[in-house]
Amino acid sequence: MHRLLRPLIVLAGLLAPMTVAGAAEIQVVSSGGFAAAYKALAPVFEQQTGASLAIAWGPSMGNTPNAVPMRLQRGEKPDVVIMVGYALGKLIDEGKVVAGSRVDLARSGIGVVVRHGAPHPDIATSAALKAALLAARSIAYSDSASGVYIANDMFVKLGIVADVAGKARMIPAEPVGEAVARGEAEIGFQQISELKPIAGIDLLGPLPPDLQKYTVFSGGVIAGSAHPGEAADLLRFLASPASRAAVAATGLEPMQPN
Repeated sequence: MHRLLRPLIVLAGLLAPMTVAGAAEIQVVSSGGFAAAYKALAPVFEQQTGASLAIAWGPSMGNTPNAVPMRLQRGEKPDVVIMVGYALGKLIDEGKVVAGSRVDLARSGIGVVVRHGAPHPDIATSAALKAALLAARSIAYSDSASGVYIANDMFVKLGIVADVAGKARMIPAEPVGEAVARGEAEIGFQQISELKPIAGIDLLGPLPPDLQKYTVFSGGVIAGSAHPGEAADLLRFLASPASRAAVAATGLEPMQPN
């Protein structure tokens, strides 16, 4: 049985029937970090509620056309956004997401990958990771939260900013694992949940504990949503206890209720 199928079968049995008035179409924009979990859970929500979900993807931050802030800036009006928590907080402060609608869904640590079949350098400690990065010919990181941390914090902590300046680069608007799989980077960093679905790469593991940085993925209802009640229903469903097994199967850590 596929590893995602078992928790979904259990989930379908545990969910109480839900009703979304008028079988609304709920417009969702999500960052890639929650993509695998969303794809697993969306059909269950649709089956249970009769609603339909229309999904679009985009980074939580940055200036690429599909980035969530850029979509909202040019007037797109989804009902729900799922993105990095601190970036969602900024949208709440700007009045673009309804205050009080935020739901923290899951968190993800940063992982390290190489091309499938390539040598596996030791990354178990910060000293070992530093040595691996100094030896690597090229390094890639994302254009979202994990990449901001890698470039602005981790390289600084390791004392290698000058050493990697000519060989480390941001990968815009696509998963880092795809660039690594094509051989465009020898070693890559991104949230584990975004790396796991990519073919052609080997996941070496998470960052060492003293370097690890967790990203919280959160959802919120867009101000002026055409379906605010249904949007809130979706977020409650994604955060529900019955959804946690399916979320965990994608490499995310479900948030525990307060």
